[in-house]
Amino acid sequence: MTALPDVVKAEQSLGSRIAGVLGGTLVRIFLIVIGLFWLLPSFGLLMSSLRDREDINSSGWWTVFTAPSQLTFSNYDALLSNDALMDSLVTTLLITVPSTLLVVVIGSLAAYAFAWMDFPGRDWCFLAVVALLVVPVQVALIPISSLFDNLGIYQSLFSVILFHTAFGLPFAVFLLRNFFAEIPRELLEAARLDGASEVRLFTRVVMPLGGPAIAALGIFQFLWVWNDFLVAFIFADPGSPPTTVAIQQQARQFDNNIDVIASGAFISLIIPLVVFFAFQRQFVSGVMAGAVK
Repeated sequence: MTALPDVVKAEQSLGSRIAGVLGGTLVRIFLIVIGLFWLLPSFGLLMSSLRDREDINSSGWWTVFTAPSQLTFSNYDALLSNDALMDSLVTTLLITVPSTLLVVVIGSLAAYAFAWMDFPGRDWCFLAVVALLVVPVQVALIPISSLFDNLGIYQSLFSVILFHTAFGLPFAVFLLRNFFAEIPRELLEAARLDGASEVRLFTRVVMPLGGPAIAALGIFQFLWVWNDFLVAFIFADPGSPPTTVAIQQQARQFDNNIDVIASGAFISLIIPLVVFFAFQRQFVSGVMAGAVK
């Protein structure tokens, strides 16, 4: 019995083994090339943010390889003195962090209820939540604008946070409910026999086991809110807009402040990239959760 793997290996032809090695190598090369193409715009934006306005208007960013003397940090000095863009970064954080935390917390509680708590109409309510996934954001802009105006919260931070939270919850409940439902029932029953309440069961058992899915949800929500333009453009305060809207406003005078726009755009880009790469292991684990079931 122990010689069986050696026999199978010996029966493989030399050509099949070479094809297997080359196939794996080609796949790696292909993925590396795709990754480089994906990072190329970000690298180009970084080089542009380190060049003077005259250099940006006269040549492409790739000329830094032949003339590295173009690189300078003066653009970031100008960015720090640009009150509009710096305030927009703070506004973006004030919108993104609460919108992400609210979706994660409320979505986790609702997902646990749909997965492990029995109440009348549970399945129908979950189907209604899933149905909300197909509702486009554009359909709700006008009626919600009218509602927020009647409530007196239109064009405020609270209105943007509320909108992002409402539209992020259906996906959050759908994702986390499917993950929580895969937790072994025996584990939860054992915790209940030990006297654990529903709150303790949720915080001590379900939340730690659901860490990968929760991290994936947090990344999804953070990237969506941080990069949003449409909702911010309509609901945010025009006097204190988030970064996406502030960069669009600065772009009206593109030739005069392209250097500041480049540095501000790179700062706006690098923060979600750092968040993604910092939690990429949890992100992959959360996305692949339950794939083998």
